[in-house]
Amino acid sequence: MNYRSTRDPSQQKTASQVIAQGISQEGGLFVPGQFPRLEDRLPELSGMSYQELAREIFRLFLTDFTEEEIASCVENAYRAEKFGGGEPVKLTPLPAEGEDKYLLELWHGPTCAFKDMALQILPHFLTVSLKKAQPGKEALILVATSGDTGKAALEGFQDVAGTRIAVFYPQDGVSPMQKRQMATQEGRNVMVCAIEGNFDDAQTAVKRIFTDGEMQELLARHGLLFSSANSINWGRLLPQIVYYFYAYFRLAEQGALSLGEPMDVVVPTGNFGNILAAYYGRKMGLPVRKLVCASNRNKVLTDFIRTGVYDRRREFHATASPSMDILISSNLERLLYDLSGEDSEKLRGWMESLSQKGCYQVEDAVGEKIRELFYGGFCDDEATFSTIRELWEKEGYLSDTHTAVAVNVYRQYLKEAGLPPVPTVIASTANPYKFSGSVLGALQADLLTQDDFQNVEALEQLTGVQAPQQLRQLREKPVRFTQVVEKDQAGTFVRQLVEQGGN
Repeated sequence: MNYRSTRDPSQQKTASQVIAQGISQEGGLFVPGQFPRLEDRLPELSGMSYQELAREIFRLFLTDFTEEEIASCVENAYRAEKFGGGEPVKLTPLPAEGEDKYLLELWHGPTCAFKDMALQILPHFLTVSLKKAQPGKEALILVATSGDTGKAALEGFQDVAGTRIAVFYPQDGVSPMQKRQMATQEGRNVMVCAIEGNFDDAQTAVKRIFTDGEMQELLARHGLLFSSANSINWGRLLPQIVYYFYAYFRLAEQGALSLGEPMDVVVPTGNFGNILAAYYGRKMGLPVRKLVCASNRNKVLTDFIRTGVYDRRREFHATASPSMDILISSNLERLLYDLSGEDSEKLRGWMESLSQKGCYQVEDAVGEKIRELFYGGFCDDEATFSTIRELWEKEGYLSDTHTAVAVNVYRQYLKEAGLPPVPTVIASTANPYKFSGSVLGALQADLLTQDDFQNVEALEQLTGVQAPQQLRQLREKPVRFTQVVEKDQAGTFVRQLVEQGGN
């Protein structure tokens, strides 16, 4: 299995090379040369545990890893004690939403967000990859985060030998709990910095650093190389494919469907990585009928799916679902590369237009393919809060803001699509206590305070649902990182980090 860049097909790499490198030198994203088909193997795979299924899928893509290396990565990442006991993900039925509707809870890991499913294993992938692709070098991992990726990456890479990690987040674009998680992060090899601006500013700054020739030379002189823990890194995206197969097999096990029958998948998304993983599962033979892409008020993806025009030249909204407050969805590039027939020249034109003009329009044939595969919808904060209340009142289920967006858009899809209902999996991406102020405000606004930990306590008393211990204990942890820089100073921050030899 070789990988190529979306913008330069002459860039051919092995799995360990693309995981170590993260992003191609010209800014393209690495994609597999082909996707194995698994539809004939569904009965064989359906009885596997999460760990067994992960090993089986990874071995198809990580062909320069040994079986022992893959097994070790999986064993270390998905230990039951890291995910609250049992399997790492859980399916929770929503009977009031209709028969065979389930939330796929992806947030039972150490940082209470779905990013743990990939970022608990990426450090193990990366250490193996470095030994193969860049022996003797250390990785400087740069991360732009809209909230959850940052903490999950910091937790995953904390004190991992041969790595340093720097996380950039928008100063006013994450929840208080997300900020507290990052600012109190322990570890000798970690650094956190806020950026004046939004997530797109942070992401653009990091991409610019990756492709800066002078910065590459500086790293080489210090025995370092850049890598990424964002979903632009294939080693971050690959693990997310696993849980869609796992969810499908649990539906079959519970009698919701027979193997080979379709399901719908609903994903709240901003950077398009989580829903792209479901699309890749479909390419591999997972019976997915429709991919429902749920957005908040920053509805650039909704508009693109419906019109074929991607236009980031619009007002940016800070919403109650901040992990989706994104106007430049990086992983969409991988989908467009695939649907355009792997036409790198055409893809480069679209990406250059986005960079220079702030917009692009795909041809009608590509737009039709997208609408055939995807449904795009959005909801604002008022609708999000209303959905949180309805889920609590009708289902007794306490939902975070991002999951509520997904449920709301799924309801829109049912009304608009006119398709017969099929078993549906709705990705639940974060524990509600990561956004306790918004959730409490949705249920009983007069209990809200300016103190997020008081909001946690009030939400516990109101609902009887206990907050995860790892969030409650943040109150007592000392704040380590308070630095804030202008968006054009991120490169200077990294340069000083390299020249000072660490943190």
